[in-house]
Amino acid sequence: MKDATTIFGIRAVIEAIESGETIDKIFIQKGLAGDLFSELKRTLAKGHYNVSYVPQEKLHKLSKGNHQGVVAKISPIDFLTLEDAVEPILAKKEAPFFLLLDQVNDVRNFGAIIRTAECCGVDAIIIPEKGAAPINADTVKTSAGAVFKIPICKVNHIKDAVFYLQSSGIQVVAATEKTETHLYDVDFKKPTAIVMGNEAKGVTPSILKTVDHSVKLPMRGEIASLNVSVACGAFLYEVVRQRF
Repeated sequence: MKDATTIFGIRAVIEAIESGETIDKIFIQKGLAGDLFSELKRTLAKGHYNVSYVPQEKLHKLSKGNHQGVVAKISPIDFLTLEDAVEPILAKKEAPFFLLLDQVNDVRNFGAIIRTAECCGVDAIIIPEKGAAPINADTVKTSAGAVFKIPICKVNHIKDAVFYLQSSGIQVVAATEKTETHLYDVDFKKPTAIVMGNEAKGVTPSILKTVDHSVKLPMRGEIASLNVSVACGAFLYEVVRQRF
């Protein structure tokens, strides 16, 4: 476990990357240029990083010093590769249980989901390199420390993770209101991975086309959707109910 840290300055970020620090997210000022920035771009091209181009005012809020147009967040945890997270679980469990988050980007939702996932026995959480909420102090606090107790891995694309899990004999079930099938119609005693989508857009349409089941929660009120962390809790506990 490492302390969550904010670093700023182009050279400092380059050195952090080259020293092997787990960079959770990098914020770069829009329109930034220059030789040192070109060096940063070459460094970033060697890996996969969650980069956002933001106005200068955003960087002023993130740092207390001369940020030179670049601020990075070092993750308090080390992320696993998909293979390192999944293969040991497949080797020892008959009915593994995974959770995929398709660009859930609110840190408190993310933290709440991690907490519920740990309580429900989820074996690992899979998130994309880009578009996912960072793991920062708010995430850690909202998760009640569960972020340190459950493996989390990053992948280039959630769709690639879906294909990988399916090829390993795991049914992939996506949460969406764009279906007539209810959550309670699926057999969750089988090896399962659940996909929860972005707070505003839901699960990406291209991913919905690849999953084994698209299901929804029955809704009786006038509001047609739930907060993603609440919906996720309902999905995860249906798995627990069927397997208990």
